[in-house]
Amino acid sequence: MLVNKAYKFRLYPNEEQTVLIAKTIGCSRFVFNRFLSQWNETYQKTGKGLTYSACSAELTQLKKELTWLKEVDSHSLQSSLKNLADSFDRFFKKQNSAPRFKSKKNKVQSYTTNIEKKNQLPEVSIAGNRMKLPKLGWVRFANSREVQGRILNATVRRTPSG
Repeated sequence: MLVNKAYKFRLYPNEEQTVLIAKTIGCSRFVFNRFLSQWNETYQKTGKGLTYSACSAELTQLKKELTWLKEVDSHSLQSSLKNLADSFDRFFKKQNSAPRFKSKKNKVQSYTTNIEKKNQLPEVSIAGNRMKLPKLGWVRFANSREVQGRILNATVRRTPSG
């Protein structure tokens, strides 16, 4: 039987990593909002929304136009597209209301990075009191308990206290 567990740790990034975390959160929000507006336009015109694969292909083209999207973790951008597609699926099944735009003024902001390369070295790993995250490298964190099992994804969340 598979058991999924969530662990919550406080990160202590240096100044470079703090800037990169802020950029990644901003880029994830930008991608979510941009594709949400496209999805809404398409839904109003045709009565059907877009698909995740169509948005993912367009994201690749968008990265060529907007070079600042290449600075951040690509998994976080794909993850925000997956979240958008899932929220529209739940909306069409009448489980939730329609997705709304993400605001910069929200108190808690976050991004999620997924681990997709199963045969290669893990992109998220823990050694002592340091955690390796994609694009950020090794970040110090408060290691309060032992992590058991394989790490599937990591969510970096920024609170008002930092």
